[in-house]
Amino acid sequence: MFATATNQQIQNAMQLLADEPIFDKSQLLKITADFEQISGLLYAAVQQLELDLSSKQYWQLIKYLDTLLMWSKAYNLTAITQPVEALVKHVIDCLAIIPLLQDLPQEDLLDIGTGAGLPAIIIAICQPQRMCTPLDSNQKKIRFIRQVVSEIGLTNVKPTASRIQAYENKHTLITSRAFASLEDFICLAATKLADTGCLVAMKGKAPAINEIEALSKYWLIDVKPLTVPYLSDARHLVILKKNNKKVN
Repeated sequence: MFATATNQQIQNAMQLLADEPIFDKSQLLKITADFEQISGLLYAAVQQLELDLSSKQYWQLIKYLDTLLMWSKAYNLTAITQPVEALVKHVIDCLAIIPLLQDLPQEDLLDIGTGAGLPAIIIAICQPQRMCTPLDSNQKKIRFIRQVVSEIGLTNVKPTASRIQAYENKHTLITSRAFASLEDFICLAATKLADTGCLVAMKGKAPAINEIEALSKYWLIDVKPLTVPYLSDARHLVILKKNNKKVN
């Protein structure tokens, strides 16, 4: 059972949305019944994470969630059907990494195995100055991302249908939510990383010490615990930079 928004949180959210010209509740198709709860919980989560988001960005997050749930079955996007659960486990889960990304390279981003565009779309909404490339070999998921990008009005997203092995560009920041193993992520992503760039892996539990030690000869590894509002499960962000002073 997830948290319930307070009346004050809902009121604050409604006031924020009222200032947004593109806000139109009639556009929502799947979260109408939970709209006030979702709006209030999202507003509170943004405040807890100390994110500076405009009314437009706030509405884009809500519209993304609604579109995700609307097309989930057709495009096999998520097993979660309950709107508040999807808000917490998808949208807010990705929002929790934004403060840490602000200290990393601010140029282009590649999101490997992006699925429904997570975390790429959330990052693109929150950091409009950053060009984001959601990458997935599944054509249906990329079609969904193109659709949602058009609907919510993002101009800094380049959805790309490709296997990572066939992808040729290099990026300063590469993210993924899709890999169970850091070694697998590094194996596929390292050749696509610019020399001064970072790999960023979203994880549940922190990687085991022996896994980190095995990689530390070639990578500087920083494991950051995350606090995700309304989520009690463990979350960590693993940041990897090339180790130019390799250990023998």
